[in-house]
Amino acid sequence: MNEARIKELLKNTGREGIDDLISYMEENDFFTSPCSTRYHLAEEGGLATHSLNVYENILRIASGLGVINEDQMNSFIIVALLHDLGKMGQFGKPNYVPNMLKGRATKANPDPEPKQSEAQPYKSNPDLRYVDHEVRSVAIASRFIELTEEEQLAILWHNGLYGPFKYEIQGNETPLYMLLHFADLWAARVTEDGSNGAE
Repeated sequence: MNEARIKELLKNTGREGIDDLISYMEENDFFTSPCSTRYHLAEEGGLATHSLNVYENILRIASGLGVINEDQMNSFIIVALLHDLGKMGQFGKPNYVPNMLKGRATKANPDPEPKQSEAQPYKSNPDLRYVDHEVRSVAIASRFIELTEEEQLAILWHNGLYGPFKYEIQGNETPLYMLLHFADLWAARVTEDGSNGAE
């Protein structure tokens, strides 16, 4: 269901090259990738779920502030659904791989089967060179569609003061960046975090 909704929303933007981008997302497991190693939505399909949560949040925030209009809808769709695109990986390599732990050997079972960690189900792929996922997201999206200046900036800066661009952001905030940042933060820290009483 998440996959179909994301595809429909992206296609509704009418952005040239969007079908090729969607195909690339399919081929590189965007719709089945986890969203993190152990924090929010560290599970199969977590990345797609998170992306839709951010989209719903950006609409709520923009509507509440009275800044939503039809002209901005395409940008809301693009930045919300593609801000973490880099978390699926690149160059045919996933960004996250299962974190398999070797079981404890016993006399009865001297060579136990490895099993996926419950505390940290995934780890960064050691075979994929590290690039901040914000940068990877812009690089991948830009191969297929043309991002506006505001969209590129919002995606690059979406982690706000928690990300690599914290010093560039101060005093240079844009409305689209702020909407995306708070929509993403709310999704990760409230909507998707069961420890704080959120449903």
